[in-house]
This record gives sequence, C-alpha cells and structure tokens, in this order.
Amino acid sequence: MNLWCEIYFSVVNRRMWEFSVGLYMINVWPDSLLVAAAYGVVECASTVIFGPLIGQLVDKLSYTRVLQLWLLSQNLSFAVAGVAVVAILMHMDLVTANYTVFIALLVLINVSGAVAVLSTLAGTILVEREWVVVISEGQSPGVLTKMNSVIRRIDLICKLFAPVLTGFVISFVSLTASALALAIWNIVSVFLIYILLMSVYKGIPRLRDVSERRVSVASRSLVGEVDESVSTSHERESLITSDANYSESSPKGTMIEKFLSLPYVSAWRVYVNQDVILPGLALALLYFTVLSFGTLMTAALEWQGIPAYVIGIARGISAMVGIGATFGYPVLESRISTLRTGLWSIWSQWGCLLLCVASILMRSKISSAYVLMAGVASSRLGLWMFDLSVDGVAESDRCVVGGVQNSIQSMMDLMTYIMAILISNPKDFWKLILLSFMVATLAAVLYTLHIYRVRKHLIHWDKLLRLIKW
Repeated sequence: MNLWCEIYFSVVNRRMWEFSVGLYMINVWPDSLLVAAAYGVVECASTVIFGPLIGQLVDKLSYTRVLQLWLLSQNLSFAVAGVAVVAILMHMDLVTANYTVFIALLVLINVSGAVAVLSTLAGTILVEREWVVVISEGQSPGVLTKMNSVIRRIDLICKLFAPVLTGFVISFVSLTASALALAIWNIVSVFLIYILLMSVYKGIPRLRDVSERRVSVASRSLVGEVDESVSTSHERESLITSDANYSESSPKGTMIEKFLSLPYVSAWRVYVNQDVILPGLALALLYFTVLSFGTLMTAALEWQGIPAYVIGIARGISAMVGIGATFGYPVLESRISTLRTGLWSIWSQWGCLLLCVASILMRSKISSAYVLMAGVASSRLGLWMFDLSVDGVAESDRCVVGGVQNSIQSMMDLMTYIMAILISNPKDFWKLILLSFMVATLAAVLYTLHIYRVRKHLIHWDKLLRLIKW
C-alpha cells in the first residue's frame, strides 16, 4: 500500500506540471506555440542526450542513493519552475520592460523542467521497472502483470484528477495561484514521498539484498576495469618495445574498443540486440504526436477559446478511458495472448484517431476542438493497452533498455516540438494533427510486421471461414 501511495504522490506532481505548463506558456507568449514548443525541445533533448546514462546510473547506485537524488532534484526543480512562472505572470509587462530578465526566467523554467524530467526518469526506472520486478519474483507470473496494471491505473487516476483540479484553480482563481500552489506542494510532498519509499525499502528484505548486491557488483566491475587498464598498459608498452610495426595499428583498435565500451554507446548496443526492437520503435513513434493532452494541444485548445477547466475535464475523461485499458488488458491478454492484444490495441487506437483527422474538416472552431478532444480521449484505450503489451526484455538488461527506450521516446517528443517551432501559428495546428496521424499509421504497420515475423501470419483464415460458414 505504501508503494502505491508513493507512486500516486510522485505522479501527481508530474501530471499537474505537465498540464499546467502549456497554459502558462501560451499566456506568457499569446498567439504562438513558440515558447511552449521551445520548452518541449529543451525537456526532450535532455532526455535524448542523458536518458541512457540515467539508466546506467540507476543500475550502479544503491537504491537509497537513487531515491535521495531523484526526490531532491525532481521536487526542487518543479518548485523553482513554479516560482519562476509566478514571477513572469505577476509582471506581464516584463517582456517589454526588462527583456533580459524575462529571457532569464524562461531559461530557468526550461532548465528546471529538464532536470525534473531526468529525475522523474530515474525514479520511474527504479520503482516501476526495478522494484516491481524484484518484489514479484518468486510469485506467479500474473502478479507482475497485475502490478504493472495497478501502476498504470494510478498514473491514469492522477491524469484524471490532477488536470481537473488544476484546471478549476486556473479558471476560477488564477494562473498565478496555480503556479504558486504547485511550488508549495512540491516542497511539502518530498518528505512524504521519501518516508513512504523508505518504509517499502525497509519492509521488503529482498530489496535491501538486491541493492547491496548491485553495489558490490558495480564496485568489483570498477576494480576489474582499473586492473585491466593497468595490465593492458603494461602489455602495450612491452609490445611496442618488441615490435615497432604493431605500435601503429594498436592505437586504432584500442580507440574503437574504447568507443564501443563507452556507457552511452554500450547502452544503445544492448538495446539494438533486443528481440523486441520493432515493438519498442512502434511505441516510440507514438510519442511523435500532438494528439494527446500534452503541452502543445493544451496550448492550442486554450488559444481556440476552450476554458482550462473544460480541457482538464476532457483530459480526465481521457484518463478514465485509459483506466479502463488497465482493467481490460489483463483480461484480453489472458484470452488472446500478448501479441494479439498489442495488434488489436494499436489498430483500435488508429481507428479512433480518424476522428482527429475529421476535426480538420469542420468549419466551426469550437466544434472542431471538441471533436479533436473526443478522438484523442477515445484513442487512449488502444494506446495504453498497447503500451502494456510491449514487454520481453531480459532481466539483466532491464534498466539499460528502459533508459534507451525513454531516450528514443523523448527523441520523438523532441521532433514533435521542433515541428511545432516550424509550424508555430495555432491556425496551422491542423498540419501537426495530420502529421501525427501519419506517424501513428507507420507505428501500427511496424508492429504488424513484428507480429508477422513472429507468428508467420496475421489472421487465422480457416477459423474465419468456419465462422462465416463459407
């Protein structure tokens, strides 16, 4: 229970900020998605660059050290970003009165957001991809599936309540009040989350055992690398002395070996060698989209005149659909297998996104916005079930692959925000909708190819013919 409470409080912080930042940015710089997209570029670029390293860092440090670094950096960053937003909103003429201070505050918001997202990544890898697996070891196979579904359910519940609450505060109090409340909550909640996590850590002996073993293995590995480096150095000196011709070719081989052994490169090598690389790429492509209640779509809806509380309610409905996916996935997976569940899920999402394409053709701006929200909300059922179906990574590679996967997903996010910078006029948002739909189609095709490669077929034609009594 303490673990679920901790996940709830930590996810609430993230979801409140994710919903609010788009509204803050479109009000800071009206009639343009430029500032919102720039924030997204900085946030996603940081994950693309440092994501694989975060996975390896989590793999090397003890559980308690990761907890401390994660919570302190995440909550402090959100608090600093909230205070910076308050400063800008309280001095809306800052862009003309003191442009240097205005830019400095925007930079502070962007950097704080980047640090927060990296910290959140470390916490996600630790708790949701490491602790959950360790806790479920030795139990029936269905326990891990159920725990993952509960985690996804908690995430979606936070997506339900956090935006609704924030939207009402923004609509009926003020943007400034919401930013200030966000900063205060992050300062207070860090202590509560840490206490909950430490109670879980101390209450499950296996977590302590695994943590100590990880640190011990990392220490031995470091000593081994140092000894190997010294030994190699002596051997190289001996070979250079005995054979002058070898001295010209050895550095080249050594440089290649050093490059391949770099943490960043080795992490990508591990990822590429996974059997589930196509499903992973398909899932990552779904992040190249504006068809979610993220920063860009929230800002665009605000520009179209949709009240913040309505956007919050729509995002809440979207979360409720996603919660339904966490209940439906275990049932469907037990009946038709993981692979078929993934295939059904990704194509059902694609079908719902047709509504978003249809919204482009509508003349009424308000009607178009509501159809767009309906299409996005309904597509969450297939999206979250597909997310749950992408699995199959070896235990030894879990943290590293998780870091690289998040890095690729952030790369897709980054490309989305770059496109939004190039197409920053909210009137042209329809172009981003169409592009997102095309990428979702590509993702569905990639996963279909993976299914065909594994199962050698897509449809049981004999069963279908018997069903229709051909």
